[in-house]
Amino acid sequence: MTTKEAVELLEKFRAGGIGRDEVVRAFQAAPVADLGFAQVDLHRALRKGFPEVIFGAGKTPEQVLRIAAKLLQHERRVLVTRITPEHARALRKKFKHAVHHQTARCLTVDRKPLPKRPGAIAVICAGTSDLPVAEEAAVTAEVMGNRVERIADVGVAGLHRLLSRLETIQKANVIVVVAGMEGALPSVVAGLVSRPVIAVPTSIGYGANFGGLAALLGMLNSCGSGVMVMNIDNGFGAGYAASQINALAQH
Repeated sequence: MTTKEAVELLEKFRAGGIGRDEVVRAFQAAPVADLGFAQVDLHRALRKGFPEVIFGAGKTPEQVLRIAAKLLQHERRVLVTRITPEHARALRKKFKHAVHHQTARCLTVDRKPLPKRPGAIAVICAGTSDLPVAEEAAVTAEVMGNRVERIADVGVAGLHRLLSRLETIQKANVIVVVAGMEGALPSVVAGLVSRPVIAVPTSIGYGANFGGLAALLGMLNSCGSGVMVMNIDNGFGAGYAASQINALAQH
């Protein structure tokens, strides 16, 4: 049951259109749809404000398609992350509102986009090679109803590039900073703004980067105040957290 359906049900009850027992049965209905290979959480939006997100990696196109179809029986939108072109083809064939965000490796089906919140989220990436993770964060935040300012290729190797965008960055309510190599950019950004910074280490780098571990440890040891660190390559988690912070900024 969606939030909208729950409200409509209660309004019908108050108007005398349905009885108390019918309302109770509706709310007691199992919030999980058993597909055999997946247990789809149909009440995620009621608890979290956004439907369950599908992680595409490791799932077949048919499995992703069936999960998405079940969610869209109850929700107006769905987000699928870490998809392949095969996933995208199957979903686009089935759902006319499907949009494949190729760089982000995501797909969205949004039959009625959420109104944008007044505040903005800035998504910054250190290098062009970090764009897939940054775009995953940006797409996640956008489908959740946020305005996103994208700032690409402003790593510490050329600090003047970052400083030229400082006014835009400082206006954002929350900032996602994506970086590989040594992962220094979030510390620099945190020293220039009064907003929370969500740092995302990427697996981009040479051998001693250890698949993103060097960037992760650098961010965890940041001397910048207000830095929160996500797991390696977790753009989705950063975009989701940024959306929650931006929502709080409106209250």
